[in-house]
Amino acid sequence: MVSNSALRVCADPANFPMSSEDETGFENKLAEFIGSKLELPVEYTWYPMATGFIRNTLKAKKCDLVIGYAQGHELVLNTNHYFTSVYTLIVPKEGDLAAAQSLSDPVLKGKRIGIIAGTPPSAHLARNGLIARAKAYNLVVDRRHESPAVDMLDDLAAGDIDAAILWGPLGAPLVKTDYPDLKVVPLIREELPPRLFFRITMGVRQGEKVWQRKLNSLIRRNQDDINALLSDAGVPLASDLGTEMLEISN
Repeated sequence: MVSNSALRVCADPANFPMSSEDETGFENKLAEFIGSKLELPVEYTWYPMATGFIRNTLKAKKCDLVIGYAQGHELVLNTNHYFTSVYTLIVPKEGDLAAAQSLSDPVLKGKRIGIIAGTPPSAHLARNGLIARAKAYNLVVDRRHESPAVDMLDDLAAGDIDAAILWGPLGAPLVKTDYPDLKVVPLIREELPPRLFFRITMGVRQGEKVWQRKLNSLIRRNQDDINALLSDAGVPLASDLGTEMLEISN
């Protein structure tokens, strides 16, 4: 049963800029926004976003909502997507890579590029002959103890790598708040697979269609406010097909 006395959110306590135990992540702010629309206080069940996350939170009925979940995942019942984003190339604002727009750009040849191991852009690096010099960072970690995205951006700022590739909602907000000398380039020009854009939904328990429909209605009615909240956090928002970026006026 979905609680009618609180908005019970399942979240990672150390997944900033998305979610964090001090509730400063943009998913925390989105949870507060949803709670206000439902006139419910927000309560959290914290668990690392790794193996067992859904089993130990949503499926265990300790909470009723995962704020951010990729569309089409069988572990949850997805709401309609509330934003689409893309992987990004992050480079120094000043320098020979600042004009790069895609992973096939000749200026990237011979450069050392940071990549989260096993993520879709890895295939694009391999196709473009960039994987041999790439520096891999761990994909599945307990963010309470290790933060690959921050490590990668620190390495880029220090000059240990020449460029970084990160999922937009992870990398771009960090650049906005902490790395003023870096530039974020959404990878919307990659035409070959695998795709680098993904639609993000909220996740609820399988079978809870009434709750899903309630959230779908809330998303539909408040899409402009949701877009503004995400954009303000620095999340790159793309069109549904990942071919162009949305201009959001905050």
